[in-house]
Order: sequence, then structure tokens, then C-alpha cells
Amino acid sequence: MSVALFEPYTLRSLTVPNRVWMAPMCQYSAETTGPRTGVAGDWHFAHYAARATGGAGLILVEATAVAPEGRISPADLGLWNDAQVDGLRWITGFLKEHGTVPGIQLGHAGRKASTNRPWEGRGPVAPGTGWQPVGPSPVEFAEGYPVPTELTAERIREITAQFADAARRALEAGFEVVEVHGAHGYLIGEFLSPHSNHRTDAYGGSFENRTRFALEVVDAVRAVWPEELPVFFRISATDWLDERGWTVGETVRFAALLREHGVDLLDVSSGGNGGPAEIPVGPGYQVPFAARVKAETGLPVAAVGLITEGEQAEKILANGEADAVLLGRELLRDASWPRRTARALGGELPAPSPYAWAI
Repeated sequence: MSVALFEPYTLRSLTVPNRVWMAPMCQYSAETTGPRTGVAGDWHFAHYAARATGGAGLILVEATAVAPEGRISPADLGLWNDAQVDGLRWITGFLKEHGTVPGIQLGHAGRKASTNRPWEGRGPVAPGTGWQPVGPSPVEFAEGYPVPTELTAERIREITAQFADAARRALEAGFEVVEVHGAHGYLIGEFLSPHSNHRTDAYGGSFENRTRFALEVVDAVRAVWPEELPVFFRISATDWLDERGWTVGETVRFAALLREHGVDLLDVSSGGNGGPAEIPVGPGYQVPFAARVKAETGLPVAAVGLITEGEQAEKILANGEADAVLLGRELLRDASWPRRTARALGGELPAPSPYAWAI
């Protein structure tokens, strides 16, 4: 009997060897000043290499900023210059050598930019070390955060072009999947939600206007990304703010549009856009959102959110609720989760030669 988790999955011409994928998780470990600002270093290589040898079929490298002011923290990775390409090429080469598909998430933090690394205390960085955030409207993320500068239509076009430039660099760096980050209250998600988008121009108000920026970014990325390689989009299916924010119904409607614009898979998460949100966190709590998108639009989906057990992940796929699972914190706890799970469930997962002879 086959194990769905360890079956290959094909999108366009790219075949991923299994359905256990690594979600993008910021490491906040890049250089913050000088010519190596935003460049991947030894920590990033060791971090991603361990998950590749641990058996992840696809690794989505953490949110990587398309511009300096698009970083969540000063220590984020970037792809706005060629030095950053070289740092990432070392990682993608190792991943491919060991059978893991390298992907990268491109993002812009918007009004949530210029913040401390989590272990240094959340909130804006100290005055003089950060920068002024931008957003769709002059609405701060939370108390104590700065009011962002409202983007002009010209600046919106410039940021759209920055996403395309970063996608070109991602291809040069050896990535085979690019994901547009539209979730968790960062810039694209800020435009989607009426909670954070109070504009009255072509980028605000109606559903069509609030989704305009996201679709323009997708079009710009798809135009420079090879036809034979897939584009993902990460979405917060809901802000958990009822009708005051982005809703699950809007996600389903938007997913159909994304499919028309060349997106191959929706990475379905939730939350992150502020407000007094009550989130019923529990095992697999976001899986129903992915399942609904898949059922109502036919767009392939990856499920995320407190997926920690092999049998739980296998059931999600076997029930047709998602096409793959993306593990986050569980892969931080256990880099070899895919190998351990394959042994437990009877799945086939080849080991690297230096390990295989001994195992």
C-alpha cells in the first residue's frame, strides 16, 4: 500500500519527490550592515542543508525581501542585488544535489517592516537603526508601531517591478519554485484586507481593487519566471476579524483569479494582520481552509498549521484535503521528520549515500 506523503508530485514540468515540504520560516540571521547585508551565510546553509538531508521534498527558503525597506527585520535575507544571489546559489546547489527542490518566498513587509528579531523583543527597532515603513494606508499595525507612509500609485508600480527583479535573481540563484508572499499582514496582504486598506483609488475599496496589487505582482513574476516552472502564492485565508477583514469566501474567489493568472499552488495559512483576533489554534486548524479552496476551485493547495504527526499528515493527503503538507516549527524541532515518518508509515525515502550504507 502506497503512502501518499512519499508519492511524487508534479507541477508544470517540475516533479517534487515527495509531499513533505518545508514552510518558509525567517531565521533573522543575515548581516545587517555593509556589502553583505541580506546575504545568506553559514547559518542559512547549515539550516537548509540539514532539512534536505532529512528528506524534505521541497524547501521554501524564508521570506526574502525584494527591497531593503521590505525587510521584516534588519537581519532578513534579501534579493535586491547580485551579492545576495551568490549567497543563495550555494544553498540551492546542495539541495538539488540531495534530491530536494529549492524554492524561495519573495516578500515585502509593508507596515510590519523595521522590527526587532523575535528573541530581542517584538516591536519596532530602536530609533536610528531602522527605517520608515510603508503601506496601502496610514494605519499602524498595532499600538506602539509607527504609522506607515501611504504608497503612491507610482511607488506601487516600483515595488511590483522589484518583485519581478527579485524573481529573476531567484532563477539565477538556482531556485525552481518562487512563492509570492501575500499572507500574515505583510504588504500584499495589507492591500487585500479592508482592515488595513482604506484607500479610495484603484487599489482600495472593492474586492477587485484590493486584489489589484497582488495580481499585478503575480503577473510581473510570472512574466519573468520560466513557463515550465511553478509559481506559488501564500495567503492568509482569513484575518480572523469576521467581515472587518479578509474572509475565507474572498480567499476562494481570489484563488480562482490566481489560477487564471498563472499561479500553480496556493499555500494556505491565516492571520497576522493585527486587530483583536481570536484564533482557535489546534492541530490542523488551518487545513479546512486549504480543503475548501481545493474543492471549490481545483487549484492545488498545500496545508499548514500545527501539522506535527505522520498519521495526521498522511490523513490530510489521503482525504484529498491538500496536495502537500508544509511543516514549519515541527521541522525546526526535528530536521529528520520526513525520514522518521517514512520509517513509521512504511514509505520509501532514499537516504544520502554517506548515511544510506550505514542505515
